[in-house]
This record gives sequence, C-alpha cells and structure tokens, in this order.
Amino acid sequence: MNFIEELKWRGMIHDMTPGTEEQLDKEMTCAYVGIDPTADSLHIGHLVSIMMLKHFQVHGHKPIALVGGATGMVGDPSGKSEERNLLDIETLRHNQNCIKDQLLKFLDFDSVDNSAEIVNNYDWMSEFSFLGFIRDIGKHITVNYMMAKDSVQKRLETGLSFTEFSYQLVQGYDFLHLYQNNNCKFQMGGSDQWGNILTGTELIRRKTGGEAFALTCPLITK
Repeated sequence: MNFIEELKWRGMIHDMTPGTEEQLDKEMTCAYVGIDPTADSLHIGHLVSIMMLKHFQVHGHKPIALVGGATGMVGDPSGKSEERNLLDIETLRHNQNCIKDQLLKFLDFDSVDNSAEIVNNYDWMSEFSFLGFIRDIGKHITVNYMMAKDSVQKRLETGLSFTEFSYQLVQGYDFLHLYQNNNCKFQMGGSDQWGNILTGTELIRRKTGGEAFALTCPLITK
C-alpha cells in the first residue's frame, strides 16, 4: 500500500485536496503537522497527527513537526467555544522543549534520505512587524474568504477577537514559509484544521503561483 491507501485502510482520512495521491506517487514529498505548545506534553488528540507523520516517513517521505511558538501565543479558535488563555513566553518555551523531547521518541531524525525535522514558527514570525505582516501577507487573503471558515462562523455568536481571527493568516504563512524554504508542499492535521490549512494553500497559490496539498484526519472525540 502507498501512504494514502494506508490511511484509508486505517480510517484516518477526513478530507483531502485533489491531486494529493498523485503528488506523493510522483516524488518524495515533504509534509508538516503543526502542534501548538499550550501544555508541556502531547495529548491523545495529537496521537493521530503524529501517527500520520510516522506512516508518512515509513512510506519514504519527509516529515516536519512544527512546534507553534508563535501560533501558541495567538490561540486557535478552531473547535473552541471561548478564547484560550494566552501563555507567557517563559511558559511557552518550557512547553516547546517538553514537546520536542517527546517527538524525538516517535520520528526518525537520523535517516539518510528523509530525516524528520522539528521547526518552530516563532523563528520566522518574530522577524515580522505588524505593519509588514498585514501589508505582505494580509492583502492576499480577503475578509470574505476568512469569514467563510467554520472556525470563524461557529464563534461569531459568542464573540471572536481580532487575535483569534488572525490565527488562520499566521498558520497560512507558516505553510508559505515552509513551502518556500523547505520545499514543503503538503500539510496534515485534524479535521478542525481544514479551513486553516486551505488558507495556507490559497496563500501559496496567490503569492507564488505554486500548488500545495492538504489532508486531515478525524478527531478523537471520545
């Protein structure tokens, strides 16, 4: 079985962009999964995403685990009924280091051809000014496009801060950055991340004219 057939057999596919399987059959591909360091340990909800990265690597592709030092400071509204408490830098750094230590136990970081990597989006997001970000990135995604996302629609009644509303732009830029600097053409995550991931593929298309791919898995809910 190839990677997609493996996931289908395991019931691990919720959504997938057209052309994904063809891309993976064509060449060794780099993919990433993002994990926000909101706690000092991975939890059961992360398990499926890490399993996807593991199977991805076993099938000859290159996995990247992104620890969201920057997105962890913003807070993802996806699947949340209220805004998350924002963590201070010291707590986030502690959580990042703990998660990195755990990831080392699951992925192969010493493979010759497709070694896993761990990256932290704070490394590139910290270089942006607010004006630079809304000028260079924000202008490529319309408010109409962002408002249509389920993660936004479900929070309009209870209230959604500008901080949370901007989350999908920050995550979208992560995908663009990895596409341009790590040749990463593929992002995976839980089904609640579908809208955020597609914002990344759209940003890549509008900024570079390139094509990127997405796949989500069902969430563990019980």
